[in-house]
Amino acid sequence: MLLPIIVALPFLACILPLIAARRSQTQIALAAALAPILGLSLLLSQTSAVLDSQVITYYQPWLTQLGLNLSLRLDGLSYLFALLILGIGLLVILYARYYLGVNEKIGRFYCFLLLFMGAMLGVVLSSNVLLMMVFWELTSLSSFLLIGFWSYRRDARQGARMALAVTGGGGLALLAGVLLLGKIVGSFELADILQAGDIVRAHALYPVVLILILLGVFTKSAQFPFHFWLPHAMAAPTPVSSYLHSATMVKAGVFLLARFYPVLSDTELWFYLVTFTGLTTLCVGAVTALFQHDLKGLLAYSTISHLGLITLLFGLNSPLAPVAAIFHIINHATFKASLFMAAGIIDHETGTRDMRRINGLWKYMPHTALLAMVASSAMAGVPLLNGFLSKEMFFGETLQQSLLGGFSWLIPALATFAGVFSVAYSLRFIHDVFFNGEPINLPKYPPHEPPRYMKIPVEILVFLCLLVGMVPAWSVAGLLASAASASLNGALPQYDLAIWHGVNMPLIMSCIALVGGLIIYGLRKPLFNWYDGLPPLHARVMFERAVVRLRRLVQRALGALENGSLQRYIGLFFISAIIVTVAALTPMSSMHGSLQQTEVDPVTAIALVMMMLGALATVFFVYTRLIAVIMIGIVGLFSALLFARFSAPDLALTQLVVEVVSVLLMLLVLHFMPKKSPFETSSLRRSGHYLIALAGGTLMGVLLFAVLTRPYSSIKDFFITNSVPGGGGHNVVNVILVDFRGFDTLGEISVLAITAIAIIALLKGMLIKRSPLDPEGRPWSPETHPLMMRVLARFTLPLALMVAVFIFLRGHNEPGGGFIAGLIVAVALILLEIAYGQQWVESHLRIKPSLLAGLGVLVAGATGLGSWLWGYPFLTTAFGHFSLPFIGEIELATAMLFDLGVLFTVVGATLMILSRLGHLGNNEVQPQEDN
Repeated sequence: MLLPIIVALPFLACILPLIAARRSQTQIALAAALAPILGLSLLLSQTSAVLDSQVITYYQPWLTQLGLNLSLRLDGLSYLFALLILGIGLLVILYARYYLGVNEKIGRFYCFLLLFMGAMLGVVLSSNVLLMMVFWELTSLSSFLLIGFWSYRRDARQGARMALAVTGGGGLALLAGVLLLGKIVGSFELADILQAGDIVRAHALYPVVLILILLGVFTKSAQFPFHFWLPHAMAAPTPVSSYLHSATMVKAGVFLLARFYPVLSDTELWFYLVTFTGLTTLCVGAVTALFQHDLKGLLAYSTISHLGLITLLFGLNSPLAPVAAIFHIINHATFKASLFMAAGIIDHETGTRDMRRINGLWKYMPHTALLAMVASSAMAGVPLLNGFLSKEMFFGETLQQSLLGGFSWLIPALATFAGVFSVAYSLRFIHDVFFNGEPINLPKYPPHEPPRYMKIPVEILVFLCLLVGMVPAWSVAGLLASAASASLNGALPQYDLAIWHGVNMPLIMSCIALVGGLIIYGLRKPLFNWYDGLPPLHARVMFERAVVRLRRLVQRALGALENGSLQRYIGLFFISAIIVTVAALTPMSSMHGSLQQTEVDPVTAIALVMMMLGALATVFFVYTRLIAVIMIGIVGLFSALLFARFSAPDLALTQLVVEVVSVLLMLLVLHFMPKKSPFETSSLRRSGHYLIALAGGTLMGVLLFAVLTRPYSSIKDFFITNSVPGGGGHNVVNVILVDFRGFDTLGEISVLAITAIAIIALLKGMLIKRSPLDPEGRPWSPETHPLMMRVLARFTLPLALMVAVFIFLRGHNEPGGGFIAGLIVAVALILLEIAYGQQWVESHLRIKPSLLAGLGVLVAGATGLGSWLWGYPFLTTAFGHFSLPFIGEIELATAMLFDLGVLFTVVGATLMILSRLGHLGNNEVQPQEDN
């Protein structure tokens, strides 16, 4: 249970900051920090096991038929990412305590942050790839909330929308790729997928799977050409940037590269797609970062560049490249998170992030300047810092690949080129911000050091940069080996984390990058003039224009289809159905199958003819509303008789009472409508409707004839065999409804209750003034509630209730059940309302219909939850035989409680609709009480 607790802690604790929202900022931060502290403690308790290459798993079956199970996995790779998520998350919580103002909604911010933390933990710890997709989408949604936290700012709203659109679209592609991957392997469990690499790569769908998964990876990790969303996400508060956009969210994509590396890599398609995407992103991000004037903009593009570096390493075909990629993931998370926090401190203390104004801060903020300079040097790859070690490994691996043949030199050359610009923009961060003269028109002047505890997270991260850079074998070797081994799913290649490897080509490339970066920064003025002369390319503007054009295109398409005409919608539906049916039936040589047709007796034939005549009469008298309702009622009545004729008494009873209730409710509605409906369509259009109806009916008849005259397998034998031993009932239909498919029934009664609520909401406030004359011009009878109707209602109500109880109690073994019994009670109550009026019925009801409907859904759901308490699946029925005094042996089943919930819901929903219809009129006369 350790892994589920780690994942669940942030979700469970996200309510704590909201509860503490009225308290001090420190108390709110402590409430938010509880989850990562506990999670980090539990995670660290497994350190020795993980470093020994053990895999800790948790498995709980869930939707096994869909392949979705609650399975989690803690190995070296997931341990590394969980450590980054919880550790840096805890530092960000402390940092945000001092960054956010007193007037900010801090409780909400921490709530969103914990939701994102839990989603990221779910992504990296999931062992079921479908479960991983659930958490993957949660990261997009929670990051949308965090990026748009300052919702009063337009750039925050636009940045959040852009991030959600790009990463959400990539998530859909990833979902398709994961589904195909599971289909190829035959399992969605990660343990099975990691062992099926040869099967996946040899499959014909491998290219499709690879492209779909890489789309999800590239959009999440801001790879070219999907990189444009990340700089605009910098409109988020800086704690969000330091957490999401350096250490966690953007790392989710490269985490998938590391996780699926044994399955999808080692092909030329993988090499070309991943390598050149990473290489392009590396160079574009590095060059663009130099020319950014916004401090966070520079860091955003540098993040894009480093993510490209990691992606490039996973694409290379050298054995050590994945190890170098994971090493740089560790290093990048530490120096980039500290740099974002330092940028936030500068913004917090100066009021601006414009590097053309925040000059010479060394004099005012020496401590912050020293921390930022060390982190920037690590980003540049200066020796004795962690960035130097992983970049040197990166340069070395670019020299080992050979898939480009004679052009293999291109990759190390471009890698060195990107390294030159990495040094240049790191040097600009140091020189332009902390030196280069005096500050210019700062909103807050003079700047000063932040509160002491605001710098502690930066100090910890910078210390890690130094520690890993100076003693890598002691500090990070075990963690790196464990994570890389889990990523490779096999033995590690030989490598050395020593600081000095002698004078070799990677060292020369590092020196070229350092010297070249100094030269590029020295030539920054002509370079800036060149960059300013380029045509402006604003990703946000282009994205917004694309969204507007897409919206217009969709509006045109919808305008051509959706014009508000229900007739058009139904017509298009039936035309589509006719086309599909014709296409399916055309290849058949004969419509008649091998089975003999059932002989039609005269009574059945008469009933069928009456049904057809009733249907035709409904069509021809559709504009005379009362006759149309009567005719459609005849069709329903004969449908019930046909059900009874073909030995379906449950369906016959249900159809009969549904028909009665439906006709009564329609008659109540017709009371407020004109006697005839106007002709709204031309004769030509009506003729087209007739043709569509005739074609649809004919094709449906032909389809049914083709199906029923051919042998087919049915699941009826299973239900008949298991009805008594599995559900304890002889009425197979009722056992199916309350046991085998009880979850469907629970959903249906929930929909029924929701529909009743929707009807009330739609009719709320509507009041129809009733005319004193009927449609023929005659005055209404002054006796609104005739005595004969009241006497009849008083007689039929107890009789109907007694029949309903009888039908309900026998439903598990004989035709009947809660649904039918509920409709019988509803019919009796409708009759009572017609006899006594709406106000009288409501005044005598002991419970509100809405409460009754809600109680029904709760009772049905509680029956299912009760089975969980005994260790059985949801909605499992328990039954037994009991001997009672004076009664004898009886059978009791928990399905009766479920059926009682169905009864309550049906009665409550019907009364809710009836009550709303009754209140449409405004001149009801209250009848006198009968003695």
